[in-house]
Amino acid sequence: MQNPPGPSQTPEQPRPGDPRVVAVVVAHERRELLLQALDALAAQTRRPDALVVVDNASTDGSPAAVRGWAAVHPELPVDLVPLERNTGGAGGFAAGAARALRRHEPDLLWLMDDDTVPRPTALARALAARAALDGPAGPPAVVASAVVWGDGRAHPMNTPRPRPRPAPGEREAAAAAGCVPIRSASFVAMLVDAAAVRADGLPQAGYFLWNDDFEFSTRLLRHRRGVFAPASVVEHRTRVFGGTDADPGERFVWEVRNKVWLFTRDRTLDARDGALYGGATLRRWVRTVARSPRRALLLRGLADGLAQGLGGPPPPTAQVLAGLGEVSRDVLAVEAAAGRPLGTAAAALPVPQAEPADGGLPPFSVLLPVWAGDDPGQARRAVRSVTLEQELRPAEVVLVRDGPVPPALAALLAELAAPGAPDTGGVPVRLVPLARNVGLARALEAGLVACAHDVVARMDADDVSLPQRFARQLPLVAAGADLVGSGLLEIGEDEHDVVGRRTPPVGAQRIASYARFHDPFNHPTVVYRRSAVAAAGGYRDLPLMEDYWLFARMIAAGARAENLPEPLVLYRVGPAAAGGAYARRGGVRLWRSEVLLQAHLRREGFTSSAQALRNVAVRGGYRFVPLPVRRALYRRFIAARGAASSVPGASDG
Repeated sequence: MQNPPGPSQTPEQPRPGDPRVVAVVVAHERRELLLQALDALAAQTRRPDALVVVDNASTDGSPAAVRGWAAVHPELPVDLVPLERNTGGAGGFAAGAARALRRHEPDLLWLMDDDTVPRPTALARALAARAALDGPAGPPAVVASAVVWGDGRAHPMNTPRPRPRPAPGEREAAAAAGCVPIRSASFVAMLVDAAAVRADGLPQAGYFLWNDDFEFSTRLLRHRRGVFAPASVVEHRTRVFGGTDADPGERFVWEVRNKVWLFTRDRTLDARDGALYGGATLRRWVRTVARSPRRALLLRGLADGLAQGLGGPPPPTAQVLAGLGEVSRDVLAVEAAAGRPLGTAAAALPVPQAEPADGGLPPFSVLLPVWAGDDPGQARRAVRSVTLEQELRPAEVVLVRDGPVPPALAALLAELAAPGAPDTGGVPVRLVPLARNVGLARALEAGLVACAHDVVARMDADDVSLPQRFARQLPLVAAGADLVGSGLLEIGEDEHDVVGRRTPPVGAQRIASYARFHDPFNHPTVVYRRSAVAAAGGYRDLPLMEDYWLFARMIAAGARAENLPEPLVLYRVGPAAAGGAYARRGGVRLWRSEVLLQAHLRREGFTSSAQALRNVAVRGGYRFVPLPVRRALYRRFIAARGAASSVPGASDG
């Protein structure tokens, strides 16, 4: 076991802007090894911000030992998740990742088994490698540590597989940071981007044991970068030193079944990678059987595994982990937001209320996020405009407080959420407080979960909805639309100072065509069905582009979309001298988001290669033109016409 850090290894304090890291440890019947792993986590020179320990129904006193350890280590907050049944490594990591994502707001997940003992600098060096490779496309989605046995030899069981065909320059960039591009990694110290897990879903709990980490990591890395960072070292304290071709005994059936699922059902590998790794798998199976003194047992496992794997796909993770209380609810929420299959667990999703309201229109919620930078006076005005002043009032307003806010804004939120608040016209207001600022996409996802109704209207805390807004939009939703936007008027600091107008495309065909180049909706104006948002995978992290990405996926998934050309929202762009909303639409950060967006849209088949290249060149170039020119171009060619042109618009994220 590693000693605690000495004077030269004083734990670093996270700095503003540092990623929030939540470690997830899965344990089963290895109490002493688990405690060694926890000691090593507490001894990190850069400790995790929180720790989730999933106990897979151990009978050796592990849960009590974790509680006792946590009581004397307040420096590392521990969330113990005891499971009523053994769900295997796959189920344990799915449950732990879901708990971390839903309860601890991580930027990164650090996944490891209970027999993994990281050396004191393991996390710090993995984070340093990730930061060194943070380029235009963002940092790597996965960083794998070097795994050694107790005597210091590289552990053959946990060798990351190099990426066979890295992108041009990828190998050189990784080498400059002391890393190697990889295609897969193991659950022995895998540092994972939480946004990637939110987008692609949890590990496949149906795998139980074997290849669950291979499936999960290759799924995340099919269209993302991953690296092996040799400077980050962990010990894998297995009882014997050996690789994956060691005699697995009765467990061989899971190895075969899961590999068959991986190569024939889950499609995390393209054809070339599948052929490469499939051939390696067959060679390893031959070696394993040839070396085993129990060949008959392994051959039976081979036959059973092939039969199970070819007999049907793995059951959905949410279905496998049903019946576990809060754990099941966390898993279901993460998998539903990622658009993953839910199986029979789908029946546990909240049933939206569908009773008719005024004039046969469906009841609806207003979803309004607030953060520390919002002005209390403008936020009060925004709430009044969607409640007291509306011709058709919502059934509720859900205010999402995205992290701590100044005292004046906190007092306003408490006032608005109080029963009988005068500015709400009797419409109930519910406050959803988030412990830290998580950004618009994740705040909206938290708010959607809290909404009581399937129909949800978006609103921002610095805008104003005109009185007829909902009375004009809700009839279109009642008639079958899944997504309805409108035009808007741009205003300065004073809502009577109208400085521009945005007119969106109208008609499903024109909207779909327009969406290949521009965001066809003004985000603060939309009303949508929460079920249609979930079916498209929900909001995903992409700064100032999360709405465009969502709407494109909704259109691709068959959502019925419409726009009203008339302006129904006053959109505050701010004072012209400061650039207002247009100032946020330029610069390297937005260019990076633009490149990522176009990569996503191309991979998902929403745009062609030619369209993606055009968009990167034109929309990306737009991010670097001077602010006055950017504002003039947008208003002249996009906002007023709602038609495709050669000049890109900005998303209203």
